[in-house]
Amino acid sequence: MQPARVALVHLGCARNLIDSELILGRLAEQELVVTDDPGSAHTVVLNTCSFIGPARAESYAAIENLLERKQRGEIERVVVAGCLVQRYKRGLAATYPDVDVFAEISDYTALATSVRSLVDGKDVAAYLDSPGLRPAERDGARLLATPGSYAYLRISHGCDHTCSFCAIPSIRGPHRSKRPSVVLDEATELIAAGVRELVLVAEDSTAWGRDFDMELPDLVQALADLDGEHRVRIMYAYPNRFPWDLLPLLAEHPRVVPYLDIPIQHIATPMLRAMRRAGSGDQVRAILDRLRREAPGITLRTTVLLGFPGESDADAAELASFVEEYGLGRLGAFTYSHEEGTPGAELTEGHVPEELAEERRDAVFAARDRVLAEQQVALVGQELEVLIDEPAGPDGLLVGRTDADAPEVDLLALVDPGQAPAAGVAERVRVRVVGTDPEHNLVCQPS
Repeated sequence: MQPARVALVHLGCARNLIDSELILGRLAEQELVVTDDPGSAHTVVLNTCSFIGPARAESYAAIENLLERKQRGEIERVVVAGCLVQRYKRGLAATYPDVDVFAEISDYTALATSVRSLVDGKDVAAYLDSPGLRPAERDGARLLATPGSYAYLRISHGCDHTCSFCAIPSIRGPHRSKRPSVVLDEATELIAAGVRELVLVAEDSTAWGRDFDMELPDLVQALADLDGEHRVRIMYAYPNRFPWDLLPLLAEHPRVVPYLDIPIQHIATPMLRAMRRAGSGDQVRAILDRLRREAPGITLRTTVLLGFPGESDADAAELASFVEEYGLGRLGAFTYSHEEGTPGAELTEGHVPEELAEERRDAVFAARDRVLAEQQVALVGQELEVLIDEPAGPDGLLVGRTDADAPEVDLLALVDPGQAPAAGVAERVRVRVVGTDPEHNLVCQPS
């Protein structure tokens, strides 16, 4: 077999990044040379996202860009995989007939085999159907696309919630937990490879284990107790039916990061009910109050949605006030996206103009930024521990994070090593905070 260069373009969330890493692993097994430069590749594989309108627009634009480059002769083959294909299936193939192969979500062995055949000049099927819902089994070998400091660890697939704005269950299927032994085996390999932070991801992490009479704290305890120098961070925790036995681990276990990503989506009770989120605004407040009371010092991150049909000015103002009242400096905010096949798509009244939804989102971001500025400035002069994610760049600064910040979505700690030897990626270093930058990242020096 001839050597060939193949590039992968990744779009979407951390869960989708794991799929991209699986695709890279399968391509390597076919003795294909993987490059991060699509311009030097024979074939480019695009792993798409279809979560909300802007994500779909990005995926469509990426497909069209790759096909234009193929037409100019800059690349020979284009393969499109992932959520967008899974959602629209052969309809997407009809829209883009010049794509060489479409692949639904799978273990991606067939995708890699097809790429190998394309490189070898052989005919391949133009569409690869998924063999069915991906079983909650051990993921195959991955080529990590994250730094050596952290890696994502998927603990389950799918979601059983029926949020009226969300298409994920129709794409990823119902919730299926991976067995503890499977997750622990994957974690052990990551730790042995030098990973210092295991970032647990799922469509709904707090549902883990309920399909076989276990709860998330059982898994977190087992992961934290593995031999190594790692820590465990929990993302995507659904707030209702929360496994409260997790709190002692968040509060006390030295290897469980005192951090929780807990998307609430809104705080106004009418909006929570319209979104088909369980509970009320008062219940959301009570959950956050208990988290902070029983795990003092915990950092809470959340995600909110503005502009859902029926949202009033008062609802949006309540959310912005809540962000400041509860000091939610780690926060993502999105505007409502009309999603085919979701209950929200059937609503015929109360639509919020896009411009107004964006204004409300921006008001929430402004509230968040006021909180962030205050929280980060309060750290100036303190000593903290930082995990280094990236080596020093042209500016001479190491890029790291404190425990209060998850990778990719939160803030950075920029470390000027000065005359001291620069720390390597995946090292934890003690620093003194000397200031903040315009984006509220910490500016630090070794302590």
